[in-house]
Amino acid sequence: MAQVTLQINGYSYLVGCEDGQEGHLKAMGDAVQTRIDSIKALGQTGEARLLMLASLLLADELHDKEAALRTSRQAERIAAASAQGADRTDPAFDAAVRRLALKAEEIAEALERT
Repeated sequence: MAQVTLQINGYSYLVGCEDGQEGHLKAMGDAVQTRIDSIKALGQTGEARLLMLASLLLADELHDKEAALRTSRQAERIAAASAQGADRTDPAFDAAVRRLALKAEEIAEALERT
C-alpha cells in the first residue's frame, strides 16, 4: 500500500492508498485545498467549519455533474429510441394511413363530380 502526504490548510496528513493511485489522491487533496483557499478569501473561519464548507462545495459540484450526466444519458436514450422508431414501421399504422388516403381520394373524387 502506498502512502501520500497531503498538505491541507497548513497541516500535513499521511494518507494510504492503493499502489498507483498516488497522483489521483494528490489531485483530490489539491482540489480540497483549492476550495479551502476560496473560502478563506471570504474571511476567517474555524478549521471544522472550513472543512465542512469545502466538503459542501465539492458535494455541490459532484451533484451538478451527476445531474448533467443523467440528463445527457436520458437524451442519448431518447435519441436512440427515436432512431430505432424511425427504422421500424408499424404495419397497423401503415394500413391506417393507406385507408385514410383512399378515403381522402374518394371524397376528392366525389367533390369533383358535383
